[in-house]
Amino acid sequence: MILSSISHIATAQDCFCLEKNRFLFRLRTAKGDIAKVVLHSQDKYLPLSYKDTREEKEMTLLCSDHTLDYWEAELSFDVICLRYWFEIIDKEGNVAYFANRRFLDTAPTLTDEMFDCPQNMREEAVFITPAWAENKVIYQIFPSRFATSKNVPDELWYKSPVGSFDDLGGDIKGITEHLEHIRDLGADIVYMTPIFRSNSSHKYDTIDYYSIDPSFGTKEDIIGLVDKAHSLGLKVILDAVFNHSGRDFFAFKDVREKGENSEYLDWYFIDELPIKDNYEGTPGYKTFGYTHHMPKLNLKNPTVAEYFTDVALYWLRECHIDGWRLDVADEIAHSLWKQFRKRIKAEFPEALIIGEIWHIAEDFLQGDEWDTVMNYPFYDAVLRLSKKNSVTGFSEDMSFLKGNLHPKVLPLLWNLIDSHDTPRLLNQCAGDKRKMKMVSAIQLLQPGMPMIYYGDEFAMQGAADPDCRRGMLWKEEYQDRDMFRWYQSLLKLRKEYPELLSRDAKEITDEENGIIIRHAGKRTVVFHCKDGKITLPEFNGKTDMITEKVCDGTFAGYEVKIF
Repeated sequence: MILSSISHIATAQDCFCLEKNRFLFRLRTAKGDIAKVVLHSQDKYLPLSYKDTREEKEMTLLCSDHTLDYWEAELSFDVICLRYWFEIIDKEGNVAYFANRRFLDTAPTLTDEMFDCPQNMREEAVFITPAWAENKVIYQIFPSRFATSKNVPDELWYKSPVGSFDDLGGDIKGITEHLEHIRDLGADIVYMTPIFRSNSSHKYDTIDYYSIDPSFGTKEDIIGLVDKAHSLGLKVILDAVFNHSGRDFFAFKDVREKGENSEYLDWYFIDELPIKDNYEGTPGYKTFGYTHHMPKLNLKNPTVAEYFTDVALYWLRECHIDGWRLDVADEIAHSLWKQFRKRIKAEFPEALIIGEIWHIAEDFLQGDEWDTVMNYPFYDAVLRLSKKNSVTGFSEDMSFLKGNLHPKVLPLLWNLIDSHDTPRLLNQCAGDKRKMKMVSAIQLLQPGMPMIYYGDEFAMQGAADPDCRRGMLWKEEYQDRDMFRWYQSLLKLRKEYPELLSRDAKEITDEENGIIIRHAGKRTVVFHCKDGKITLPEFNGKTDMITEKVCDGTFAGYEVKIF
């Protein structure tokens, strides 16, 4: 038995409330080392001589990642405080007793030797998320390039490659005119990158958080977009750039003009004065990614924190949007996000709060900051799968997320496979549309919130930023309609058969043949993640739900079937 691999953190990380009187307990052990785990519990305060409150429950092996097995058990109880410990049995029959972070030679009998779960405290910290968002489908729009109500010549709109300074004339009215396309595709949520006043095409260098960029339209235009989206059953998420501002934002402009006499000096992290007007060398102030035109805001300053929380509340009140995606959110202090959540949720409990973070984010997902994240670990795992074809590695990557994140988070994870920050999916698949279909199927049939980057449904191309931000393919001659039908059919099945998205689905992988077989309720999904034909006789004679054709047991390269 590998004792050093056994872990349980008796906090909201591994012992947490799912709802009143219902709790989840989690234990990690070395992969393949343990045969059985029993969770023992009893009331902390009631003496056994008065009432025997001892209970035991065998834990379930939820999943396994590269190195660890994850065990879980749910308990229902109503006490002041619960004490508990683990009886762990390895495959040779050896037994260990794990209690209060110590291994004991015999089963503990004193409550002081056991782990502690104060019920009221845990219930007060229950992770409450917007139920409407679970497993919904996101459609990401880059507003300056998605659609326009203006007369833009085709040679400009369909320019490729496209540069950062190309003005394609995209606007909010254009987006509003194409909301039916998003609905008909099968998406549920429109997420737009920044729409506020800025000097760039991407708008991540905001100069006025209270006004829509004139190139996009007006406040009335965004209200009209949200109203129409809601009438079509779509939600709307906006992009909040609070980590940094543009250089022409009023506060930084004042620092540039007045230097040490500026009342906004502590709104930023200024190392050198006066502020340089050229963009040569290091900026002399903290920025986003050493980018001169994006000075980093000091959100530890209570005035700054209040200002940007007020911005978020203003657009929720005025336009009835459904949530915020928070840009570069992991470079802002936990204290800000805790305060932000309290104020937003107090007035808009159903608003969805999404953090942008490019790694796993357990510390932001404890129920007191964000609801969810852009799931870049998923993006990384899919990218590795598409290049190395390791199906076992991919399955283990997904198990790592399942075993380490709160179960409330899993159906809310924004599972992306490309975005305005990455090369487009077709480019990452080296132009192989079979592989693109396989990768998109993995995304769309995964629990969580798949994020479709505009144009992927038409197999749109685009290299790294800024070329991934080309004009949307509205002319049919440029569209891949077969790819559109692929996305549409999978999204339809996703909605009709929610068991496909079950957290309890079990996966079997065949590394040699590049096969992932996922059993979810009565449905089985088979992903063939390699080139070449293989035969799986057990599926001969079964009907593929995607094509509605009877399978002869053969699978072509990068083929996906649902039975």
